[in-house]
Amino acid sequence: MKKQMIGLLLAGGAVTSAHAQNSVTLYGLIDEGVNYTSNVNGHSAWEMSSGIVQGSRWGIKGGEDLGGGFKAVFRLENSFDVNTGRLNQGGREFGRQAYVGLSKDGVGTLTFGRQYDSLVEFLGPLTANGSWGGFIFDHPYGNDNTDNFFRLDNAVQFYSADLSGFQMSATYAFSNSAGQFSLNNAQSVGAGYSNGPLTVGIGYLNVNRGGANTVGAVTTDDAGFLAERQRVFGAGINYQLGKAMLGFVYTHSDMKNPTSFQYISGSIVPAGQAVSHLKFHNYEVAATYQVTPALLLGAMYYYTQGSLDASGGKSRPHWQTVGLMADYNLSKRTDVYIQGSYMKVNGSTGTALDHAYNPAADDSSSNDRQLMARIGIRHKF
Repeated sequence: MKKQMIGLLLAGGAVTSAHAQNSVTLYGLIDEGVNYTSNVNGHSAWEMSSGIVQGSRWGIKGGEDLGGGFKAVFRLENSFDVNTGRLNQGGREFGRQAYVGLSKDGVGTLTFGRQYDSLVEFLGPLTANGSWGGFIFDHPYGNDNTDNFFRLDNAVQFYSADLSGFQMSATYAFSNSAGQFSLNNAQSVGAGYSNGPLTVGIGYLNVNRGGANTVGAVTTDDAGFLAERQRVFGAGINYQLGKAMLGFVYTHSDMKNPTSFQYISGSIVPAGQAVSHLKFHNYEVAATYQVTPALLLGAMYYYTQGSLDASGGKSRPHWQTVGLMADYNLSKRTDVYIQGSYMKVNGSTGTALDHAYNPAADDSSSNDRQLMARIGIRHKF
């Protein structure tokens, strides 16, 4: 059966070569390494961990020329854990992306399915966590989703063609709940401009009752924060200066009436109180330097000012994280890297927010500090 499948794929490749207007591409990436975390619930931890710099994946993408500048397009992208072979994203077969659509030369692409929101597409690549550094450099609790913390199900997205360096995108994700149109739906817009060494981006995301059910835009097993509303906006800039790249990103996140954050064991709500708003102002500066064609060095720092508006009063926690990375290419498709980050939290909310938590870690620290280090290998195919 396996030989038959390989034969069919090879035959398909031959057809693709003969008819260049149609194409199917199989691609993937494996990211594996060893993590050290200084404090996870009071204990240090060494562990094998997959998909930290980039999520381990394989996918199929393709298109069909329909004539007149029109093209049918699709993408199915899987995520998996190298250590166990299990599927990620709640066991979804194609949890990273799954969509089909139409594109028109000079106009853009309209797609339908499970997709990234528009803020992720334009702001994510300008951050350290969304480009060269990965999850270990993520903003507190992945609050702005620049790390693709969650995708949007039931999404319709328009992504414009490149117009002299300018592009934009708009996304709407349906609730799929009869009689409850606004229960767990989402809207997002973004835009970017790239010209020579300069790249800028802006984005906006609004999720209503994310995680409230299993059929909406952000399903229960995909959401981080459970809240009445999650609203994010931001802007960023990268500038290439010879071998160096300099970047700055600002994002603001507002969780209205949050009740929990699903990836830590502690509560983000003070005991016996209710929270009306949990806000994050994230300020990030980052830089990379291409020392040689094979060696890249990176550094980042972010400061996040928080605001927890509880029925018993307001508190203002803040987070600081510094990160470093060295990445060495063994070939065009294989690299090895070492990276580390250190987080410090200041604040007295009386909740789990007072404990440092790197989203790449298994859980929060037992105190206000958490150090993470990783050595890894990545192979692309």
